[in-house]
Amino acid sequence: MPELLRTAIVIAVHAGLIGIGIWLIVIDARTHRLPNRIVLPVGAALLALVGIEALAAGDVSVLVRTLAGGAILGGFYAALFLAGGGVGGGDVKLAAVIGLVLAWHGWQALIVGAAAAFVLGAVYALALMALRRAQRSTRIAFGPWMIVGAVLGIAAG
Repeated sequence: MPELLRTAIVIAVHAGLIGIGIWLIVIDARTHRLPNRIVLPVGAALLALVGIEALAAGDVSVLVRTLAGGAILGGFYAALFLAGGGVGGGDVKLAAVIGLVLAWHGWQALIVGAAAAFVLGAVYALALMALRRAQRSTRIAFGPWMIVGAVLGIAAG
């Protein structure tokens, strides 16, 4: 694949993800929901773009890593959801999409992005509790921290 085309795809994907990420942060912060009508099409589009890139480059290893990353992070959040770990179904679907993006950048990006979401969410929750604006039982939107963690993972990866 010509490098210029690959660069254009990467820029287009990330520009779209930034816009959608900001939109999801606002929605989740206000409603504690991550709508399927946004998250699922984004995941499908990402799969298509990564598939096109893999076919054009003749390298399926990136596609396999990307699919594995989505399955791993989505599966981890699904386990948390089923165990009553405080994440919702929207978080599970968003985690799969974020796992795709992070693994596309590499395993290090996946690890850093996934861990950063939990660290940032915990710091935020502890700050709210220290300010007496929340208790242990207070629901906190986690989607924003997942998205910010993903950005940090991409920057670090």
